[in-house]
Amino acid sequence: MVLVVVMGVSGSGKTTVGSRLAAKLGWKFYDADDYHSPENKKKMAEGIPLNDEDRIPWLCALHDILRREDSSRQDAILACSALKMMYRSILVSGASAIESNQPAQLGEKAALNILFVHLDGPIDIIADRLEKRRGHFMPLELLKSQYDTLEPPSAPENFITVSVEKSLPEIMLEIESAICQGEAVLE
Repeated sequence: MVLVVVMGVSGSGKTTVGSRLAAKLGWKFYDADDYHSPENKKKMAEGIPLNDEDRIPWLCALHDILRREDSSRQDAILACSALKMMYRSILVSGASAIESNQPAQLGEKAALNILFVHLDGPIDIIADRLEKRRGHFMPLELLKSQYDTLEPPSAPENFITVSVEKSLPEIMLEIESAICQGEAVLE
């Protein structure tokens, strides 16, 4: 059983990569944007960056989805910005990650084993993509705030970084390869 979070700034290709990979593998796919509150969507549409208070309930709800899939032994992919280490910790451990940076204690639910796939690329390429995108609540003006917020994954997090400058097939192949190589560890 494998849980993957495709992460990165808005416009990095999380939804495209995640949904196509899930379809190819026959896994469930979730887009974190579908779970933002109307208030969060309104705030972003007005060009106001979300803060931690806005994001924490959303991240806890996403953790619950991943926990449910883990409990039912269902492979799943979530497309989610997950820009800060704390946000990724909440996806892994739920609300308990907010109070402490410690692993789950005896009696608590074990932390989820998630592979984070960081779609990374230069701001000019991402900005170009956002300029071409229509009908999304995330305006181009907020891209700089996302880069300012971004804390790229690092050890001991379970992650790979994939360049968005590669083609979609190359990106998917790199992710599939990482999943296959790490599957024994992830189960």
